[in-house]
Amino acid sequence: MSMPISVTVNGRQHREEVEPRLLLVDFLREVLGLTGTHVGCDTSGCGACTIVVNGKAVKSCTLLAVQADGAEVTTIEGLANAAGNGGLHPLQQSFHEEHGLQCGFCTPGMIMAAWQLLERTPAPSDAEIRHALEGNFCRCTGYENIVRSVRRAAGAKA
Repeated sequence: MSMPISVTVNGRQHREEVEPRLLLVDFLREVLGLTGTHVGCDTSGCGACTIVVNGKAVKSCTLLAVQADGAEVTTIEGLANAAGNGGLHPLQQSFHEEHGLQCGFCTPGMIMAAWQLLERTPAPSDAEIRHALEGNFCRCTGYENIVRSVRRAAGAKA
């Protein structure tokens, strides 16, 4: 039995029929074709699937698509639109400039969690950055370049 949902993703309204047990991450990837949100662990431990729902960073593997009915969702694909300049968002640019990624698998989730941090704390300390990213795991970088990337983006925003 399918259920109708209406969700705004990256500024675009979507009305779809979905199975009640469909995870939001799978809805984004399989139904909408937004594959920037990665599926890592399926248990909310890694943070690769982090997106922003109604202004809060959430792990999309922990929500059902039907729970997002009526919500406003931003994925990594929509972050550049949030910058409003047609180019990369300052976080995306800073991850590039500060080498805040290696394999790139965790990067979308890291960037979305960092974006949410910068929205509420425009000039975070390194400790605040590390705390905000605690639920996002990177197996490649050692986090120093990631923290530097977020710090650089905060400076660009200020």
